[in-house]
Amino acid sequence: MVDEALKNGFARDIVLMKLVGMNPVVVHGGGPQIGKLLERIGKPSQFVQGMRVTDSETMDVVEMVLGGLVNKEIVNLINRHGGKAVGLTGKDGELIRARKLTFTKNAPELNTPEIIDIGHVGEVASISTEVVDMLVHGDFIPVIAPIGVGDDGQSYNINADLVAGKLAETLKAEKLILLTNTAGLLDKQGKLLTGLNAQQVNELIADGTIYGGMLPKIGCALDAVQAGVKTAHIIDGRVEHAVLLEIFTNEGVGTLIRSR
Repeated sequence: MVDEALKNGFARDIVLMKLVGMNPVVVHGGGPQIGKLLERIGKPSQFVQGMRVTDSETMDVVEMVLGGLVNKEIVNLINRHGGKAVGLTGKDGELIRARKLTFTKNAPELNTPEIIDIGHVGEVASISTEVVDMLVHGDFIPVIAPIGVGDDGQSYNINADLVAGKLAETLKAEKLILLTNTAGLLDKQGKLLTGLNAQQVNELIADGTIYGGMLPKIGCALDAVQAGVKTAHIIDGRVEHAVLLEIFTNEGVGTLIRSR
């Protein structure tokens, strides 16, 4: 989503899906844009296990970038190409209830695991689809920023893949499509893997074929198909019209996962 041609192509694809009777719901992140704005205000970015450490000041920036800048850019693109998009965060209509995410670190010198607090970073506690259902049935395309609200009234930054997966489960979606900047899931020889079931994916995790940054994406995809989403797809967003190619061609442009 940093290349103009790809951004416009994506927006057109989403509009076409709606026109042919599908009901796309878009969930987006915005890590690079958040990093850029923090840099501009002189605040260094810190990460723990791939998650951004988010104090109150950083959370303000996250809300501005995700709920404002990025969300409205995607809404505007879809509208310009003939769709009717509406931007939301998880705070709207109590869409995403969040709980605080903490990490534990096992250190040999400590008797008990150390709990690491990374601030306003959350996970999905529950999703209420009322507002999404209303928009979809009103012929709108919801565009959702992954910000949830906790029982304490605080805002929480949640991983976008995680929100997309949980939303797909709750909506009983036909497909979960995760756009990434890789070709999909590759084997140890660099060959694209597709048509996988849950057991095969677990075997690939166990033998180390799936590791690092791909693990959370695969985890979301597996959880979704095991919770009733028919198929999950991890596709290469750098390919023009990747979404349409994945849906409407036999070969697709990424990795397809099904429950069995």
